Amino acid sequence: MKARKIIGSTLFYLLVTAIVVYTIFPFYWAIVSSLKEGSALYKVDFLPPKPEWGNYTAIFKEQPFGKNILNSLVVAVSVVVISLALSVTASYALGRINFRGRTPLLLIVLSVSMFPQVAVLSGMFELVSWLGIYDRLWSLSLSYMILTLPFTTWVLTTFMRELPKELEEAALVDGATRLQALLRVLLPLAAPGIVASAIFAFTLSWNEFLYALVFIQDETALTVPVGLNLLIYGDVFSWGQLMAASVITTVPVVALYVFIQRWMVEGLAAGSVKG
Repeated sequence: MKARKIIGSTLFYLLVTAIVVYTIFPFYWAIVSSLKEGSALYKVDFLPPKPEWGNYTAIFKEQPFGKNILNSLVVAVSVVVISLALSVTASYALGRINFRGRTPLLLIVLSVSMFPQVAVLSGMFELVSWLGIYDRLWSLSLSYMILTLPFTTWVLTTFMRELPKELEEAALVDGATRLQALLRVLLPLAAPGIVASAIFAFTLSWNEFLYALVFIQDETALTVPVGLNLLIYGDVFSWGQLMAASVITTVPVVALYVFIQRWMVEGLAAGSVKG
C-alpha cells in the first residue's frame, strides 16, 4: 500500500513537472535566443555563453516599437475599463433583477461570442467608417468590445446570481440605493469574477491581430501584434530581435497576472469575512 502511494506521488510530480516544462520552456528559449546575435542564434545553448543586449536596443532604434507598446496599453486599458463598467451594470440587472425576457437576453449576449471575428469584420468596418474613427485607436477599443463584453457579462452574471440576497436587502433597508448596494456590497464580493474578466479583456486586447491589421494603417498607431508582424515581414529579418520583442511584449501580461493573483486572494478573503 505504501509502495503504491509512493508510485502515485512520483507519477503525479512527474506529470506536473512535464506540464511546467512544456509551458515555460518556449518563453525561456525566447529569452535565451534574445540574448544571442549572429551565428550564435543557431547554436543550442541552454544558457547564452556571452549575453548580448543589442537585440533589445535595436528594436527600439530601428522600429517604433515603444510607440507600439504604448498604443497597445492605451487600447487594452480602455477596453478593460469600459468592458467592466458595462458588464458590471448589465450583470447586476441580469443576475439580480427579475424581468421578462431575462434568460433569452442572456443567451443572446452569450451567442454573440460564438461568431468568429472574420464573420463580423465587414460590419465592424462599416461601423468604424461611419463613426469616422478609422485609423484611430478608438476603432480598436470599439471593435474589441464585441469580443470582450459577452464573456465578461456572462461571467459576472454568474457571480451576481450566487451572491447572498440578504446582504443587498440589508443595504437597501439601511437606506442605500441599488447603485450604492452594487458598488459597496456586491462588487467586493464579486472581485474574483471581476479579476477574471479583466484578465480576459486585457489579454485579448493585447494579443488581437486581425482588427488591428485592418482598422489601423497609420504607422504611429500600430499595436504590438502588428509591430511583431512587421519584424517578421520587414526588409531585414532578425530572429534575435523578434525574440527580444516577444519577451518584452510578454512581460506586461505576466506582470498583470502576478499582480491580479494577489488581488484575487485578497478579494476572496474579504468576501468570506463580509459574507
